[in-house]
Amino acid sequence: MIGIDIVEIKRIENMIKKFNKKALNRILTSKEQNLASSYASIAGYFAAKEAFSKALGTGIGKECSFLDIEILKNEKNKPYFSQKTLQKFNIKKADLSISHDGGFAIAAVIVLF
Repeated sequence: MIGIDIVEIKRIENMIKKFNKKALNRILTSKEQNLASSYASIAGYFAAKEAFSKALGTGIGKECSFLDIEILKNEKNKPYFSQKTLQKFNIKKADLSISHDGGFAIAAVIVLF
């Protein structure tokens, strides 16, 4: 299954400025908060989580929350979904790509069940 999402970076920046740590705690795990270094990277995580939930066919909600999805990075800085995330949703393999440019962050996800 495939999921794609795009988000305006300024939207995420405004949300964080308005709600501070509460916003970050709602969408990012503590590990992700340590990895995120800018509003663009936070927006990328947000888009990736939305794309993942779309690939599952659930969207973000009762069945799949932002905190159910954890994104880590390997030694080459490539993002990937944590083993905990894959196990929770019975996923055999998942691929993730995140980009940001021109004020937008976009993510594409492919999952295999």
